[in-house]
Amino acid sequence: MKRRSVSRREVLKAAGALAATGVFAAPARAAAPPAEAITPALIEAAKKEGKVVLYSSMDLAVGEKLGKAFEAAYPGVEIQIERSGSERLFQRIGQEFASNIHAADVINSSDASHFIPWKTNGWLMPFVPEDVAKYFPDIYRDGDGMFATSRVYVSSIAYNTSLVKAEDAPKSYADLLGPRWSGKMVKAHPAYSGTIMTATFQLVRELGWDYFEKLSKQHVMQVQSSTDPPKKLSLGERAVMADGNEYGVVLLKEAGQPVEPVYPTEGTPTISGPTGIFASAPHPNAAKLFQAWLHTRETQQFFTDFTAQYSVHAQVVPKPGRRKISDIKLMKEDPAGVEAMSEEIKTRYAKLFRV
Repeated sequence: MKRRSVSRREVLKAAGALAATGVFAAPARAAAPPAEAITPALIEAAKKEGKVVLYSSMDLAVGEKLGKAFEAAYPGVEIQIERSGSERLFQRIGQEFASNIHAADVINSSDASHFIPWKTNGWLMPFVPEDVAKYFPDIYRDGDGMFATSRVYVSSIAYNTSLVKAEDAPKSYADLLGPRWSGKMVKAHPAYSGTIMTATFQLVRELGWDYFEKLSKQHVMQVQSSTDPPKKLSLGERAVMADGNEYGVVLLKEAGQPVEPVYPTEGTPTISGPTGIFASAPHPNAAKLFQAWLHTRETQQFFTDFTAQYSVHAQVVPKPGRRKISDIKLMKEDPAGVEAMSEEIKTRYAKLFRV
């Protein structure tokens, strides 16, 4: 029998949410556990388990390269990656827990608000990697040690340089509403992508639903994942990307594709991708090893260089030639706000865009 989808409200069985001071900072309910280093004992325990299962919204190519690097660092510990859009992963986890299925060890989501109900429900395991304790700002780590931000990136506008001259390219979200871009844009869906859910919330907060009402009349090509618009753009299927992940555009540009990111004058939506361990993890030691390894300076630098995303690790440096996130006018994140508004966003968006 087909399982029905699970809403956030069904998953959030207890009242209350994380107060949004910065990104994740909130009054701790209990003291976070002491920070843990990667030790021979942890590595040996992980090898005995032999496997770690990661549910992730990262691009498949990114996850696979990350997985191979982990397996090379710790031979004998296999990583199984289940990749999907964050909103789909959220539903899947809710369905699995409701059926008493606990397959996942580690979860990474591009919708930081997911960690609110998971934490409230007691589904997460407290674990603080040594590097997180030493080098991650408080606003990018949970006060109770339940999760930490593994990556930060932005959702920008972009255009195909073969189809649009630089002087004609849109510079703002307001520009996208002009008649010249009707039928020439592509964007992703907030009911599938956590990136787009987060970006849509920030745009509604800053520009209002009126902006999306006007944008919906522009005959926009609708795709699912935030990774799709950069690809459609590079193929020339659309001239302009109304939203999507900026790092995909950067990587395509570096590969010689005719694409150029645009950071709107109104500000660019910001997305944090936290990672945590489930308390029900079937491979808890392998999960701890992966979580600790993922947040080391070496892995964070490798991840940043390979993906063109950003790290909050204090020792990680931007790859030469790339724009620093500090040089971009950013819209502020608010995971609690996204959590409260997610169902409204899905409903109103579907009605406006008829998707």
